[in-house]
This record gives sequence, C-alpha cells and structure tokens, in this order.
Amino acid sequence: MCLVSQMETITVMNPDFLPFCEYVTLIGGGKLNAACLEEMLTHAPILVAADGGADRALALGHVPVRVVGDLDSLSQGARDVIGSERLQHISEQDSTDFDKTLRSVAAPLVLGVGFTGGRLDHELACYNSLVRHADRACILIGEEDICFHVPDHITLDLPVGMRLSLFPMAGIVARMTGLRWSFEALTLAPWDRVGTSNEVARDRVELWFDRPGMLVIVPRAGLAAVIKALAAG
Repeated sequence: MCLVSQMETITVMNPDFLPFCEYVTLIGGGKLNAACLEEMLTHAPILVAADGGADRALALGHVPVRVVGDLDSLSQGARDVIGSERLQHISEQDSTDFDKTLRSVAAPLVLGVGFTGGRLDHELACYNSLVRHADRACILIGEEDICFHVPDHITLDLPVGMRLSLFPMAGIVARMTGLRWSFEALTLAPWDRVGTSNEVARDRVELWFDRPGMLVIVPRAGLAAVIKALAAG
C-alpha cells in the first residue's frame, strides 16, 4: 500500500510508516530558503523531515507528513504541531539523520534540501549515504549544484555547454559519451584522477560505470532532466 498525496498522508498515517508512491522532498536543518523548498515541492509534493529539519519546515510554512531521526534536534513545539503518530524514532547513534531517513523512507525518488552549504563534515556524510544506499534514488539540492549517485548507467538530456562533474567514491572504470572529454575506459578514484569540470558537448550524455560509487554533479538548472533520467531507470 502506498500513500498517494501529502494531504491523504496526514489523515491515514499510522505507526507502520507505509511507503510513498509520489516523490518525496526531504528537508534537513541546513541552509535553505523558502523559494528552494517551494520549487522542490512542485517536483516532489510529499514533505518529510530529517529530525530538526521539521522545525525549518514549520518556519517556512509547511508541516511534514513524517519526521525521521533520533529526534534530539526536534523542538517540543514542532512535536506538538506534527503529532507523535508522524514521528519515526530511530535511536541508534552510528549514522546521521539523513542516513536514517534515506534508508527508512521508501519512495520512487527523494529530493534532499537543507543538507548542503553548512558544516562540511555533515555534507560529506550525506554523499557517503548516497553511495551506501544505492537502492534509494536521491538528489541532493544545493544553492548552485545538485548531486546524485549513479550505480551503473544513466542517460541525460542536458543543454550543450552545461558543466558536468564526476566524483568517484571508490575506484571506478567509467565510459562516457556526449561530453567534451569523453572516454571509453577511464579509471577514476578519490585518491587519484577524478572527473570534475567536464562539459556537455551533445544533447544526450550517456555514462556507464563498472560498479556503484559514482557521484554526478550538475548545476541546478539540470534538475528536471536528472529527475526524468532517474525516473526512466
């Protein structure tokens, strides 16, 4: 069973925390403005918060349908507004609230806002979670760029001239077409060569990787194309 809309979710939510059929906007407690949140909700209308991100959501005029985390950053005021039936408490302290939420919320796609631009260690941990939970399609949205994990292959329809960067989180052999610098078999690794600051040279870009662990970074203007590509599988 899926929860099919934000308003319906509010009325039928129960402690079983059912999966969502629609895309989810996931809000954290980091840097975020109202315009960004509103834009993401047009793409992903279900709003979920990672712990204290619920306070940020309320401050921006939105009530999340679920809050996930150890809940140590969630204010009492937010608890009172949201209600205990929509709090998914995960007590372990070995992972971040973003990680807890990403692995716990089942949805076709998650758009993460409020997780970049603040503390660098928190942001790096989010990228680690993208790779660790390769089965969860998620795009992290920053002020300028978006970042997402590609396990093996993706086709992107992006404007010619758009910047596209590849950052490996493991040793990966990459094949790419449609970029200014395209390769048949290029070995990339976080301790060696990386693929940042490449450029789209044709309308269609195709990327193949021999294993999971590759992060792709493009400007926010490419968000709709990335959503379309991830939806296509």
